[in-house]
Amino acid sequence: MLAQTTEDTSEALAQLGMTAFEYKLDGARIQAHKDGGDVRIFTRYLNDVTAAVPEIVDTVRDLPIRNLILDGEAIACHPDGRPRPFQVTMRRFGRKLDVERLRGSIPLYPFFFDCLYIEDSAVLDRPGAERVAALAGAVPERLRVSRRVTGERLEAEGFLQAALAAGHEGVMAKALDTPYEAGARGGAWLKIKPAITLDLVVLAAEWGHGRRTGSLSNLHLGARSPTTGGFVMLGKTFKGMTDEMLAWQTAELLKLAIANDPYTVYVEPKFVVEIAFSDIQASHHYPGRLALRFARVKRYRPDKKAEEADTIETVRTLYERRLNNEG
Repeated sequence: MLAQTTEDTSEALAQLGMTAFEYKLDGARIQAHKDGGDVRIFTRYLNDVTAAVPEIVDTVRDLPIRNLILDGEAIACHPDGRPRPFQVTMRRFGRKLDVERLRGSIPLYPFFFDCLYIEDSAVLDRPGAERVAALAGAVPERLRVSRRVTGERLEAEGFLQAALAAGHEGVMAKALDTPYEAGARGGAWLKIKPAITLDLVVLAAEWGHGRRTGSLSNLHLGARSPTTGGFVMLGKTFKGMTDEMLAWQTAELLKLAIANDPYTVYVEPKFVVEIAFSDIQASHHYPGRLALRFARVKRYRPDKKAEEADTIETVRTLYERRLNNEG
């Protein structure tokens, strides 16, 4: 199950009413399957990463329930419990070598937020509040994502600030009465992050100049169009990239090249990149008639596919809300 983006806790409460707010962890989505002593850990695409995360396997095996399927996040933490960067967490996934060495230097911790199956019964169709109650009966609090149910804006805002103070990137807002819809980016789950971000797809990249000569630098960014199945360009950015990122994206984007001219390499729309920006403005330069202001790259999202990128409808909704707020 996926989430839409909204701007703040007030918007979430207006849409959902009484709402469950949870810390939004900047980790790797996992699904844990337990059947007796047999435990398997899968990514959001159901890739089996059991061998790469033995400490999570041990934790799930020790739970006092015979069979379970849990939804959650795996995250690398500092000794004081604060989260380490997303890129550090991702170093553990898909590794087949040096697992024990990395386990010592980058231990992973699971935090679960939903229960999909328990004691021979699927619970996906039950309301969110019932699934979380099942989770609480099976998983100790230290292994559950911090959660607060409220309909009050000040309490929700305080919870958001507590999440940020703990080093997390924001909160999730979840409806209490909806079933679990696998793969759906519906309105029942909303993500709230203070910095406005969108998950967009790289459509092309331009060759850099000066110290970036020889590197693909200026990215062409697109939002997904559910109606056409394609992508709508929203602008370009060359900001926020480290030298390491430039070298990596140059090599990887060239592998996806489908056309080029002297200045630009056009690529298959495969890579999702998280883009932070200051505002959305009307623009006649791009097909969607919108453009991102002061866009910068936060990170690539190897855990997401292009079909999970944010849609042009999401971008238009954010733009219209900001216009209304200004009015």
